[in-house]
Amino acid sequence: MSSHWYAVYANTESRCLVPRFPREPYRHEPPTARLILKDHLMLSEKVQLTKEKETMLITLYGRALQSRSKHPILRDTWAEEAVQRVDYDFAKLKVGWRAALLFACRATQLDLWTTSFLAEHPDATVLHLGCGLDSRVYRIAPPPTVRWFDLDYPEVIALRRHLYSERAGYSMIGSSLADLSWLDEVPGDRPAMIVAEGVTMYLTEEIMQALLQALTNHFPSGQLAFDVHTPQLVRWLTKSGATVRGTGATFGWGIDNPADIKRLEPRLELISELKAHNLAAYARLPWSMHLLVRAMETIPALRVMRCLLYRFQRS
Repeated sequence: MSSHWYAVYANTESRCLVPRFPREPYRHEPPTARLILKDHLMLSEKVQLTKEKETMLITLYGRALQSRSKHPILRDTWAEEAVQRVDYDFAKLKVGWRAALLFACRATQLDLWTTSFLAEHPDATVLHLGCGLDSRVYRIAPPPTVRWFDLDYPEVIALRRHLYSERAGYSMIGSSLADLSWLDEVPGDRPAMIVAEGVTMYLTEEIMQALLQALTNHFPSGQLAFDVHTPQLVRWLTKSGATVRGTGATFGWGIDNPADIKRLEPRLELISELKAHNLAAYARLPWSMHLLVRAMETIPALRVMRCLLYRFQRS
């Protein structure tokens, strides 16, 4: 279920980068990166996913592309390695360098919010919703006192288990977000950092409301960080019949005013709303990207990579 770059923007990409990387030594590779991926020499994993499950490969490939660049915003050698291991035609997704850079900006911001929360709550629970093949738990490398849960569809988690190794305090759960029985596997006795990257737009308002209410009831307190699209984009995609980069996935929920979340769950209090040009890594983008992002933000249906951070306290 992990994040995506949708059809309306795909048409503006000037070029797509190659779907595979040459086998060569990794530049600036963290010493543990290859140890985290299982059986490095094992044959590639065949992937047959559809709709929102398939969109996780869009973000995975985007992170790998920018990580492999000369001056990456977010070094993600785990994504680079996973792309080499997955048997899939990434070229058909048409992920270009602009999208890859914005994926990196969004991921960096959510990483920063998560790291900040864990600095204040070193024994917290982290719940990564719709984790896909994201390496966040390895990038952040929380101490073993943190309980970290990655959640996604069973097929996605099965692939993830083939690619990534376990680590102290880390668990994976295979379930749909709509089936809230998965929360029974997550202890609710600690403050929680809940992260959802490229996830909420694929949910309906009914599922989103049930999810928010369940989460704020389950944990004593915590923060919720996610990115959103506008209702205008959701309506446009629905009306046009377009899908996300040909995967068959469509959008179901969006929000314009961050305060509107209170209609779904009144206990959520906004901490921060960051538009694309406010994200921490935005300053590192080339000037051409600055111009493009600013132009897109003038059109509601093209406002993307908007990240929201809320706090909650169980009454």
